[in-house]
Amino acid sequence: MKKEDILELIKQAGKPLSFRELAESQSLKSSERRKLKKIINELISDGKIVRNRKGLYLPVKEARLITGYFEAHKNGYGFLIPDSPSESDVFIPPPATMGAMHGDRIVARIEQKRRREGRVIRIIERGIKRIVGVIERAGPIFILQPRKKNINQQIVLAPTEMKIQSGQIVLAEISNYTGGNKPLIAKVLKIFEKPKIPKEDLEILVYEYELSKKFSSQVTNLSKALVKKGISQRLIKGRVDLRVLPTVTIDGENAKDFDDAVSIKKTKKGFILWVHIADVSHYVKWDSPIDEEARMRATSVYLPDRVIPMLPPELSENLCSLLPKTPRLTFTVEMHFNNNGERLESLFYPSMIQTAERMTYTSVKNIIIDRDKEEIKKYRKLVPHFEKMAELCEILKNRRNQRGSLDFDLPEPEVLLDINGDPQAIIKSERNFAHFIIEEFMIAANEAVAEFLFENNIPSLYRVHEEPEGNKIQYLTRIIKNLGLLKDELKPKQFHEFIKLIKGTPHEEIVNYLILRSLKQARYSPENVGHFGLASKCYTHFTSPIRRYPDLVVHRILKEFLQKGKIAKERKKALDDTLPEIALHSSKMERRADEIERDSIQIMRVWFMKDKEGEEFDGKVTMVTTEGLRVRLEDYFIEGFLHLSHITDDFYQFDENKYCLIGLKRKKKFTIGTPIKVKVARVNIEDREIIFDLV
Repeated sequence: MKKEDILELIKQAGKPLSFRELAESQSLKSSERRKLKKIINELISDGKIVRNRKGLYLPVKEARLITGYFEAHKNGYGFLIPDSPSESDVFIPPPATMGAMHGDRIVARIEQKRRREGRVIRIIERGIKRIVGVIERAGPIFILQPRKKNINQQIVLAPTEMKIQSGQIVLAEISNYTGGNKPLIAKVLKIFEKPKIPKEDLEILVYEYELSKKFSSQVTNLSKALVKKGISQRLIKGRVDLRVLPTVTIDGENAKDFDDAVSIKKTKKGFILWVHIADVSHYVKWDSPIDEEARMRATSVYLPDRVIPMLPPELSENLCSLLPKTPRLTFTVEMHFNNNGERLESLFYPSMIQTAERMTYTSVKNIIIDRDKEEIKKYRKLVPHFEKMAELCEILKNRRNQRGSLDFDLPEPEVLLDINGDPQAIIKSERNFAHFIIEEFMIAANEAVAEFLFENNIPSLYRVHEEPEGNKIQYLTRIIKNLGLLKDELKPKQFHEFIKLIKGTPHEEIVNYLILRSLKQARYSPENVGHFGLASKCYTHFTSPIRRYPDLVVHRILKEFLQKGKIAKERKKALDDTLPEIALHSSKMERRADEIERDSIQIMRVWFMKDKEGEEFDGKVTMVTTEGLRVRLEDYFIEGFLHLSHITDDFYQFDENKYCLIGLKRKKKFTIGTPIKVKVARVNIEDREIIFDLV
C-alpha cells in the first residue's frame, strides 16, 4: 500500500470516497487500516486531498480548491501564489486569511471567481518558525514587534528564565500557532546586543531567516575527501577532452564560484559556441548527504559582505569551480549557429576543460568597447575570440528581441564596502556589453537543453513565466496613460515594443519598473508553460549548478538519458513524484533568498544614511500610495519614504485613477518620475526605515 496508489485511487474514483470505501477497495484487515489512516493524513498535509464536511475524501482540484504559498501584506491581506503555473494568483482579504503568515503553504477556496478572491481553509505548512523583533511591555506581559512588516499577528512572549526587558532585540520561536485573531505564543531563544556596526546587523538577519552558515561535519568531511581524491586520469575516459580550446570564464571582480566558461569558433556557415558548465552532478549524487543539504538550501544567498553557499566551499570554490588554468570536469553544450543566429544543431556531452584566463566583465568591456591598448596587449591571443563573441552576442540578442523578449536592463544597487566592512557608497551597478555576452550565451544553452528534454518527453524541471493577469495590465495601463505616454490599452504582446519606444527617455527606468511589477514571478515547474519574459516556448535552468539546485537536477536527468538512451519506466515514475516537490521548494527558497538580499541592501542603506539626518538631496518619485511617496535619491541608489503628513504646503489626496497625489488648493501633482527635493528627517536602524521631509 503506497501513498501514490491511494492518491491515484481517489483521483480515479470520480466521486468523494469514505474511509470505509478506501479500506474495502484495498481489502484491508482491521490491523492494516491504521497505516491507511496515516497515508490519508499525509496526503491531506501535502495538500493533495481534502476531507469535506461529510467526512469524505476527494482531490483538491475536484473540490475547487487551490494550493500555494501565501504572500502577506503589512495591511493584513495577502495573495495565494498557486503551485500550478496554469493558475492565477488569488486575493485573500484580511478576514479570510485564517491567521496565515507570509510564506505559509495554504489551501484556499475561490469565493468570487470574477474578482479571483478566496478564503484560506487550511494551512498545510508554516513558512515562519522563528522571528526577530523588539520586545515591548504591555502591562504584565511582554509582546514582540517583528522587524518584518508583513507579519501583522500579535505575538505574546511565553515566560522565560532569561532576563528580558522592553527595547531588546530578540530571536523567538513560535510555540503555538493559534488561528483567527488570537495572538501567537513565542519563546525567546536569543537576546541580541544592539548592533553597533552593519556587520552585526547582517548577523541578526542571518538568524532571522534561519540561514545555515555552517555545513555538518559529515558533509564537510565528504567534500574534503572528494577534493583529496582530485581528478585522476581515469576520469577523462568517456569525456570529450576540450583542453585545447581557448576557453575563458567571464565574471564579476569578486566572484569565487565559477559555474560557466565559454569557447567560440567562426566557421563558413556561422559560429560554433561551446558553453561549459561545472559537472557538479559527477561529485554530488542523488540522495547523498551533500545532495540532501544542497536540496534543503536550494540556492546560494548573496549578502553585501559574504556568500552563504548551497554547496560546501570545498566544492563551490574549489573542486567544482572552473578555476583559471586548472583542469576541470564539465558538462558541455555545443551549439552550431548560422550567420543569422539560428541554432542548427545542439550537442550535449561530459567533457574536460582548462580555462586560459579568468576574465572579468570590466576587462572584456575594456577590450571590446573601449579598445584599451594595455588590456588588448595583455590578452592579445584571446582578443579575436572576444570579438567573435561580441559578434554572435549581437546576432542572438537581435534575434531574441525580434521574437518579443523583454529586456529591461534595470540598474541594481551595489554596496561598496570599506576595509572594515562598512558601506562606503551605494551606487547603481550598471551592466556592460560583457554582461550581455554571457547572458545571451547562457540563455542559448538553457533553451537548447530545455528543447531537447521536452522534445524527447523526458521528465524535467522548467523555468516558467506566465503572462501577466488582466487586472494588473489594466492598472499598469492606467498609470502609463496618466504619465502621458500611452493612448490605447497596453497588451502583453506589446510590452516589448513599448519598452523599445521609451528607451532613452526620462521615463525609461520608471516605466520598466512598473512593467516588471505587473509581471508574475518566474518559478520552477515540471510542466512546461513557456517563459513570457524571454518569449521562449521552452526554457530551463542548466548553467549554474554550483549555486542553484534545479540546475543540478537537470544535469542529472540529461546525463542519465544520454548515457542510457532512455529514462526507465520506474525512474520516470520516481521523477514524476519527486520533481513537483523539488520545484515548489526551490521556488520558495529562491523567493526567500531574494527577500534576504533585499533586506541586506536595506540594512546597508540605513547604516549609510544614519549620519546624514538633516541633509538635503535631489530625488525622484518611484511609487505613489495613499500614505505618501517613495523617493529615490539622485546621488545614491537609496530610497526612502515621504509620508503624506510631511508634505505640508497643501492638503493632498491620492487619486487612484490618475495614480498621483493632488493638492486640493494649489493642484500641485506628485506622480511617478516627479523630480523632488527632500531632507533626511529620520533614519531608524531597528525598523530599517529612511524617512524624508519635503524641502
